[in-house]
Amino acid sequence: MQRNTLEMIMGAVVLLAAAGFVTLAYEAADIQGANGYEIQAEFGATGGLSVGDDVRISGIKIGRITSQTLDPDTYSARIAMAINPDIMIPADSSARITAASLLGGNYLELMPGADLDMLAPGAIIYDTRDPVSLTDLLGKAVFAGADGGTN
Repeated sequence: MQRNTLEMIMGAVVLLAAAGFVTLAYEAADIQGANGYEIQAEFGATGGLSVGDDVRISGIKIGRITSQTLDPDTYSARIAMAINPDIMIPADSSARITAASLLGGNYLELMPGADLDMLAPGAIIYDTRDPVSLTDLLGKAVFAGADGGTN
């Protein structure tokens, strides 16, 4: 009987530890629902952006990417994002995909315009800049240097 009680206590400790790890992982991942209003932006390429990545203005997180779809008519990438309801975005704003660091990770940066009208929920930002590929830039620099030496 004593051995059975010890096994029950150890099982409870293992379950509590597992619950603690799940809670820690949930908080570390910063998983939240898609609260706020949704707007979209249209890009030629997503540059490694993924669902759940941050949307920022001036480096401050104001939202989260909620979905990525391909527009069947224009073949451009349509990125939907949930924006904090306290933040209103001017209608003439632009968007670009930016690398968070050299080690990887991207986010969508919104650059607010000066328009007095604000983007309504469901609005689409067409003034976008596609991400710059570091490998493309390095390739251009290498081949430009190789071509420049031969005259």
